[in-house]
Amino acid sequence: MFQKFLTVLVRRFPDVLLALQEHLLLVLVPIVCAIIVAVPLGILATRYKWVEKPVLAIGNILQTIPSLALLALMIPLGLGIGKKPAMVALFLYSLLPILRNTYTGIIGVPRPVKEAALGMGMTTFQRLYIVELPIAFSIIMAGIRTATVICIGTATLSALIGGGGLGEFIVTGLNMVRDELILLGAIPAALMALLADFLMGKLEDLVTPRGLKIARQIK
Repeated sequence: MFQKFLTVLVRRFPDVLLALQEHLLLVLVPIVCAIIVAVPLGILATRYKWVEKPVLAIGNILQTIPSLALLALMIPLGLGIGKKPAMVALFLYSLLPILRNTYTGIIGVPRPVKEAALGMGMTTFQRLYIVELPIAFSIIMAGIRTATVICIGTATLSALIGGGGLGEFIVTGLNMVRDELILLGAIPAALMALLADFLMGKLEDLVTPRGLKIARQIK
């Protein structure tokens, strides 16, 4: 089977590259949009109780819907089939990990640190930007990494509604009962998820202030 996989990989390598590009687009757009929406909502949820409960509840509800069902719901909602409904579904599915980790990270900032910042005369925005976000950054990044890995895996299902990507090989392989085609979609998707997690881990390490790294090592 592995020999068949290598043969198909060599023969269809241009198709694999094209599918990788489509898959990357399917993941990148929803994740960026989810960050833009979920991080501010998570921050607002730490400030206002009337925002906290409904926002977290909606995020929890979206996460409980099976990924295949969420993709299928896009059709009766009027979005049809293709990349657009797939991206909307993946965006909704990526919200909760980022939202919850943003909320948890900022809430978890030690109270004495917040009081010290307030005593120094910092404004609300300065406390958020200079104190709270840097301390919570690793937790927020953990949510983004989780959402990205989930999104890469779930994006393979988007082929069922015409979304394209690496899932096309998996669906075709299942229909034709050809293991080498299934692997042609599954292996690159798994490698993409591992690489994305590794790169974001490196980004987190680069962006995290040196003082916080030292403090964590001491703990």
